[in-house]
Amino acid sequence: MEAEQIWNLFAGNIRRLLMEADLNYEEVYEIRLRVGRPLFLTYDGGECFLKQKGEKQYLVTKEDLKETLEYVCGYSLYAYEDEIRQGFISVQGGHRVGVTGKVILDGERIRGMKYISCINVRLAHQILGCSGQVLPYIQTKDWVAHTLIISPPRCGKTTLLRDIIRSISNGYDGIAGLTVGVVDERSELAGCYQGIPQNDLGMRTDILDGCPKAEGMQMLIRSMSPSVVAVDELGKEEDYKSVESVIHCGCKLIATAHGNSLEDILRQPFYSRLLAARVFERYILLGKGEHAGIVEGIFDGEGQPCLKLRESV
Repeated sequence: MEAEQIWNLFAGNIRRLLMEADLNYEEVYEIRLRVGRPLFLTYDGGECFLKQKGEKQYLVTKEDLKETLEYVCGYSLYAYEDEIRQGFISVQGGHRVGVTGKVILDGERIRGMKYISCINVRLAHQILGCSGQVLPYIQTKDWVAHTLIISPPRCGKTTLLRDIIRSISNGYDGIAGLTVGVVDERSELAGCYQGIPQNDLGMRTDILDGCPKAEGMQMLIRSMSPSVVAVDELGKEEDYKSVESVIHCGCKLIATAHGNSLEDILRQPFYSRLLAARVFERYILLGKGEHAGIVEGIFDGEGQPCLKLRESV
């Protein structure tokens, strides 16, 4: 991950603090700016506030936010209106810049946002090969399992899904590569910037960027003939029929979900229906110990353990 690429997203005062801090950006998850509040960092293992040399915590100003937003948008807020309406902007490197402020409504539809009060830069992390531990449980030469990856926030489910997609697409260890269709609703898996994926999702992967999952799954099935369909954060009611379409047309589904345990997920009506229909053949549960990316266990379609451990991916 290039530090200079990250520094250049920020206003001059913030940039200087980041440069002086000499951070390892492979361990930084978020850099958050709130007007009148300290400059806040979330990293692998904790959080901290950045300070000026020999002084108190640096308090973010309105000017810092305005200047940072200008850099992020290339001095053209108008060009990014559609993305700001969704609450985030995708930037080079696959990073995602979230914004909050005064929402402008047109009836019940969000038309835009003004008086931006917070900017949160979520850094994209690729860990090539991190899926090696779980792949034998979800793919063989002749079979791919419908798989659901479960974890609390910031525990590595998107990073793991990204590497599973790349591995299945490219092929590995004598297993041939397959065509994978990805619905990247929040531009987080591929991290597309101006249409170009910033993250490596493999040579046989087709990506629908910024597309709602339900519509995207249907579009991929109709037009791209994928062997595997992958989506991040499944769970809306409208996703259910699209999931049925995926499995009934012979595609395999790999998805993620927020949850603290398998029981926590399966109590939710959406997933209990999928369990009753015997959709998922593997559940991968991630947790967090001393760092993100701990495999707590791998379970079969009946919820019985195939592998139960605490080991980093």
